[in-house]
Amino acid sequence: MSFQPLAFIRSLGPGLLFAGAAIGVSHLVQSTRAGADYGFGLLWALLLVNLFKYPFFQFGPRYASATGESLIEGYSKLGKGVLVMYFLLTFLTMFTIQAAVTIVTAGLASNLFGISPNLLLWSIIITVLSLLILLIGKYKVLDNLIKIIIVVLALSSVIAVFMAIYKTSSQISFAQVLPKGSLEIGFLIAFLGWMPAPLDVSVWHSLWAVEKKKENAKIYDKKHSLFDFNIGYFTTIFLGVCFVSLGALVMFNSGEEFSGNAGKFAQQLINLYTENLGVGASIFISIAAFTTMFSTTLTTLDASPRAMAKSTALIVNKDSDKFYLFWIFLLAIGTILILSFFISNMKFMIKIATILSFLTAPFYAITNYLLVISKHMPIEYHPSRGLKLLSYFGIIFLIGFSIWYLMNL
Repeated sequence: MSFQPLAFIRSLGPGLLFAGAAIGVSHLVQSTRAGADYGFGLLWALLLVNLFKYPFFQFGPRYASATGESLIEGYSKLGKGVLVMYFLLTFLTMFTIQAAVTIVTAGLASNLFGISPNLLLWSIIITVLSLLILLIGKYKVLDNLIKIIIVVLALSSVIAVFMAIYKTSSQISFAQVLPKGSLEIGFLIAFLGWMPAPLDVSVWHSLWAVEKKKENAKIYDKKHSLFDFNIGYFTTIFLGVCFVSLGALVMFNSGEEFSGNAGKFAQQLINLYTENLGVGASIFISIAAFTTMFSTTLTTLDASPRAMAKSTALIVNKDSDKFYLFWIFLLAIGTILILSFFISNMKFMIKIATILSFLTAPFYAITNYLLVISKHMPIEYHPSRGLKLLSYFGIIFLIGFSIWYLMNL
């Protein structure tokens, strides 16, 4: 049978949804800032955090393909206390996460469309539009578009990086840096928090994998689900390196810093591309960046309420469909309220959201690991010895850096 690229791409699902959710603030904002402020000095952090988070993200589709259940249902089997803890952590972080991705999307929308510089207005428009898409049920359209968006953004980023390398006249240094002082350590933890994504996205991935398995259980087996995940995961790593490179090659030692205002930041981000690809590429890149962030905003607005609805239903033992509308409207309203107070300081909002995500990461890492080695997971789906060893190192890494950060506050 000959290889059919289009059929292959269509067969991919949760892995690319994961990439669509991950390639947002962590890449467009944090990675470019890391490159602009430290050159290539934080590449060690990017590669290490992706390595050590890998098992815990992978356990999402692994558990779903093995059991036909999401990680949330797995948490409930580990004990109601675990499920309640997940519920509380998600509730504490979902509003700041949604606000952070929405404000970046608003900045890019303002830059792209130019109708109004009012970022709160743009945030409201984006939130309402996202609500309508999700409630009308047209998310499948964006699900298909995300595959095109990721390809476009990847090609644009690779070309921009090569052009930046070609144009740079200064010597490129790969000397690695360990940040010192509370401000620098705070940025490092924020950088690690959402690289490539918050660990609770593993729960979302398991929910998507369950739905994909329902579509075609024969095709979406363990082998396919993990292959699908790996494509999405390694795409996010590759693009993370690209964005760090753009920041390092164009802005490092230039005397220019990224603005804390979302609108100004969006213009600076687009300039990273146009300085290397030419002014003609501006509209093309603006659309790609905005669409990428809009897909992230839409995905998070759907996934957090879906996860909260499922966990609420398990806690009170009722149908989850009744809770989804409550949580999605609560998240939308809460996001707008947060943005109405912090709209002018994108950096602060992102820092709070990313640090919270990093400090809660050990819970997801430990819980996901305990679940996939438990009696609730078929033995043939248990992780290999090598993956277990990597999990131990990952847990130590996440806890160690969390303690280091708290000690330097």
